[in-house]
Order: sequence, then C-alpha cells, then structure tokens
Amino acid sequence: MRYKDEDEIKRALGIDSWRNLSKDKMIRFVAMMPDMGTEVALKIVEQFPAFKDFALNVVDAMKKSHESTLSANKQSQEHVHQAFEDLRETIKNELDKGDLTWEQKRELIEKMQEAVREESQKDSENKRFLDGALKKVLVLGSAAVALGVAFVGGRVMAESKDSPEETLEA
Repeated sequence: MRYKDEDEIKRALGIDSWRNLSKDKMIRFVAMMPDMGTEVALKIVEQFPAFKDFALNVVDAMKKSHESTLSANKQSQEHVHQAFEDLRETIKNELDKGDLTWEQKRELIEKMQEAVREESQKDSENKRFLDGALKKVLVLGSAAVALGVAFVGGRVMAESKDSPEETLEA
C-alpha cells in the first residue's frame, strides 16, 4: 500500500486535520482509498460520524454540476445546428435563383458541402465530449460505491469485533 498511515494521507491531501476535509479533498480522499491499507481507511472513516451523509452530498454536488454541463452543452449544440441549418437554407435560396452562372452554382454547392462537413465535425466533437462526461459519471459512481463499501465494511468489521464469532456445530 502506498499510504501507510493517516499522517501520510493528510500530507497528500494538504490538510492538517480531518476537519479541513473539503468536498474537493473528499473526492481526492476517495480516489486514494485503493492505495490505503484497509485498517487505515476504516480508521479515518470512523472519525466522521456523518461520513456517509458528507459523501452523498459530494456525489450530489458533482451530479448537479454534471447535469448543468450537459444542459449547457445541449443548448450550445442546438444553436450550432440551427446556425448550420440557416446557412444551408440561405445557400439553397441562392441556388434557386435562375440567373446564376455554373461557376456561382458550383461555389455555392461547395460552401454547402463544407458546412455539412463542419457540422459533422462539430457533432463528432460533441460525441467525444459526451463520452468524456460519461466516463466522469462512471468514476463518480465508482467513488460512491467505494464510499459505500468503505462505510459498510467499517461497520461490519466494527460489529464483528464487538461480538465473538459464532461457529456452526455439525
């Protein structure tokens, strides 16, 4: 394990005390959990009576931020597609004019093809953005599961220490 004790973890997080653990640092703490010994992680979690609530608040805040980002992205994409639609409509109207030379028509058709390529490129960029956003949500979900496992695991271990192991007789 990379982190052997609480002091190492506090130094890595840049805090003097667990009371200084902000939401951002809580997320870092959760990401560091796989590199901690189980006993060390449980010992730290036990110091937070409302650890589960705090962790859920962090997850909720990240979820709201993610939803806000997706909403802004959707509006931005709608504006981009509308702008390209307006451009295509303008080019079509110009093409419908009967007094254009072949050279002018060819130029307008090329502009329309270029607009279609640009819109397709913007769509691909957006899909990459959404893919990245999905990966962030998956990491967030994994962190929430890790928090739950750590919290429940700590309780189970604490309960098992309080009561002697039961054995089954054959």
